Amino acid sequence: MNVLDRFTTHFSPLTSPGPEALAAAWDAVAPTVPEILPLAGPPGVYPYGRKVIFASDDVEIIVMNWAARRMCAPHDHGASFGWVNILAGEVEHTLYTLDQNDFPVSYLKRREKSGSRYFAARGMVHSMGNSSDDLTLTVHVYAPPIHGMKVYDLEKCAACVVSDDCGAWWPEDQRQILREIRFRSPEPAGS
Repeated sequence: MNVLDRFTTHFSPLTSPGPEALAAAWDAVAPTVPEILPLAGPPGVYPYGRKVIFASDDVEIIVMNWAARRMCAPHDHGASFGWVNILAGEVEHTLYTLDQNDFPVSYLKRREKSGSRYFAARGMVHSMGNSSDDLTLTVHVYAPPIHGMKVYDLEKCAACVVSDDCGAWWPEDQRQILREIRFRSPEPAGS
């Protein structure tokens, strides 16, 4: 059975799955880099190429092929949660907390190694990237499918809610910006 058939077999029956059910289905599929790499889109000008390989009313699975030495923007996943599975390479991962103005402030940076996975809780704001020239390939399993993702631009002191077909970057296509949010510039320390 090919990998797409295995995803369909193990993820189609899931209805409103929790984190454990998503992880168990992922483990049952057990995809390999040679199976997933042909499904990944090229990054082009973006931090990663993004391709949805499975979608139901309850689950969405996205393959991401990361560009060398690029980071995505800080973002949340709307009302979704899920697992980020690192199939190849190493991911630089930054976690953020929201300040009193709901603006993200980084509080933890770590490296996620090939073969590992981490949980992306509902409401978590983070950014990821490939800080090397090596192949970096991740597969993201979300429940429910991502809708209402908020992407932050730290330099502009702004955020936007993006359309479901957009990745974690500020869209150039204005159609992908569903709502824009402006923040006050942070006060300099000691003022």
